[in-house]
Amino acid sequence: MDPAAPRANAGTPRRDWVTRRAKALSLLTLDTSAWCAGFLVATWARFEFELTPDQCLLALATALVCAVVHASIEQVRSTARGRHPIGSAGEARDLAGTALLAAAVTLTALATMPGRPVPASVPVTGGAIALLLMAGGRVGYRWRRDRDDRPVRSADRALVYGVDAASERLVRVLTSDPGSGYLPVGLLDDDPEKQGLRLEGLRVLGGREEIEAAVRRTRATTVIFSINGSDAELMRDVRARTLQAGAAFKVLPPVRELLDRPVTATDVRDLQITDLLGRAQRVAELAFERNGLAGRRVLVTGAGGSIGSELCRQIARCEPGELMMLDRDESALHALQMSLHGRALLDGPELILADIRDADGIARIIADRQPDVVFHAAALKHLTLLQRHPGEAIKTNIRGTLNVLEACRDVSEFVNISTDKAANPVSVLGYSKRITERLTAHYAAEFGGRFLSVRFGNVLSSRGSVLTAFQAQVEAGLPITVTHPDVTRYFMTVQEAVHLVLQAATIGRGAEALVLDMGEPVRIADVARRLAAEAANPTEIVFTGLRPGEKLHEDLFGADEVDIRPLHPLISHVRVPALAPQELRGLDPYADADELIKRMAAYCEDRPARMSLLPAPR
Repeated sequence: MDPAAPRANAGTPRRDWVTRRAKALSLLTLDTSAWCAGFLVATWARFEFELTPDQCLLALATALVCAVVHASIEQVRSTARGRHPIGSAGEARDLAGTALLAAAVTLTALATMPGRPVPASVPVTGGAIALLLMAGGRVGYRWRRDRDDRPVRSADRALVYGVDAASERLVRVLTSDPGSGYLPVGLLDDDPEKQGLRLEGLRVLGGREEIEAAVRRTRATTVIFSINGSDAELMRDVRARTLQAGAAFKVLPPVRELLDRPVTATDVRDLQITDLLGRAQRVAELAFERNGLAGRRVLVTGAGGSIGSELCRQIARCEPGELMMLDRDESALHALQMSLHGRALLDGPELILADIRDADGIARIIADRQPDVVFHAAALKHLTLLQRHPGEAIKTNIRGTLNVLEACRDVSEFVNISTDKAANPVSVLGYSKRITERLTAHYAAEFGGRFLSVRFGNVLSSRGSVLTAFQAQVEAGLPITVTHPDVTRYFMTVQEAVHLVLQAATIGRGAEALVLDMGEPVRIADVARRLAAEAANPTEIVFTGLRPGEKLHEDLFGADEVDIRPLHPLISHVRVPALAPQELRGLDPYADADELIKRMAAYCEDRPARMSLLPAPR
């Protein structure tokens, strides 16, 4: 280690103290000079612009007394209530109050004197002049500091499209962060009432029609799109015009994705296909009570998956008493710990390497760790593979869930992650998930806790999702494969999925399935065409036909289920009929696949499934 380093570090607090003292002395000098100038000008005006040396001295003496009063009041106020940043609106209010009080004290003192050193009007007029001078000095200081903090000239000159609360914060951040990489040079918005508006010193230069002209006028190299809640069609139009003007197109995510953190320069990102899907996301409207998990012991199964990992990240913000993350994939646990803590030593008790197929192991873990809340996200989810291997769906999705349910006898809340394919199921995945919903309902009555299920649509950009597959095909230069030109699916972001799960833990009731209003279903062929249009090279779309177990259109509710929304306008509650685990004893995962699928379908019906199933002949 450099021996000079400790000395350099040790001097840093000293330099900071000197800087603070110098700033305080500068402000004191400014305020004193302002009072002196204000009183001199007020006295000069009072005596018809003719002052004797004695009158000047008396005015200066009175001004110094007023300055001392001002400094004393300021010291008491800052000690009791703290200080505001120099040049801020808060400091301006405090400065006005202090100057008014100092002038009032001086005026009261003059009123009691038989021979006044200055006329009684001087503290009033001089105080107003002094206040203007003090405020002007602080505004100048703030302007110079903001100028010094502006991004360097090498930063990309950027136009910000959209004037709203998020863009206002973005402009403020970009103009005050020297390392932001973007230098805002103008604003754009289609609203006629915002034309000519100035925001943080930047003017609205027009709407989307003026993008090309604004780029040439300001020499901007980037357009940042920032309109909360805008539709995909607007975004596509603005992007096309931006690229035609020769500028790069960037996006500020909507406020719902930023959650409870402030906007930063690093939030500006490239356009993602999820921005162009054309569906309104509902995260901002799915606020949940974070204190509901504070101090509680929470277990997440399948923690390394797309939903499980995001669920863990959101739960961690709720300050639980303990967050336990269980998965059988050690690499997924490694990546999860890295995302949560910035390190992955794999040595903490929060990580649990286990398989939900191991009934004894799961029972031992839950008995030992004693969670209060369990989020069950572990499952096999690839429809086509499970259609060919239904026994694996039984082992993991059904028996694995049953193992976890059996072990959760003392758990107060259990949330089972299901899928929209469980509504009117026609596939092995749908059958297995519908059976887990019914098993969860049974244990809600058996244990008396809040045991419930949550149904998702397709989660955008999750591992194995259709969008991820499309993007991989485009990157590899392969055709995009779509099953059918008319096939539609419900989509939701991972943020929506996790918020729905956390809402379920708050408002869900036992033996229910909660379903999010996901808006209108999206035509998969349209998604493929938009992604092909974004590709660097021409990309073909090939239709392969529906596979066994696939629907042309998914359902959110079963044939006998009613859409009821008693607690939240975006969340439906449906009652789930119970299924006793004893009914599943004859379900042999090693039986003939076709026969097994028939029997799984029978267990999804709301009637006892008392059929036995013998192993297939060898």
